[in-house]
Amino acid sequence: MALVQERKQEIITQYQVHETDTGSADVQVAILTERINKLSLHLRSNKKDHASRTGLLKMIGQRKRLLAYIQKGDAAHYRELIARLGIRG
Repeated sequence: MALVQERKQEIITQYQVHETDTGSADVQVAILTERINKLSLHLRSNKKDHASRTGLLKMIGQRKRLLAYIQKGDAAHYRELIARLGIRG
């Protein structure tokens, strides 16, 4: 369920903080969100794939920790990021 390199680069350019940024918390959350969405679609059709389900839960936990870190630093930036990503209705 890996992302295609071109799609990953698009996400990085959309969410980067500065020109050479490839690993800030914003970029990591955006990439994890894309991977979570793809894996969720996979699990809808493959209900018995428990190994992928475990990986999904780990990714969700990692994203949750990164979002908590962002929220602790700047709450307004956190709200803007989750609105851009379309998570947490």
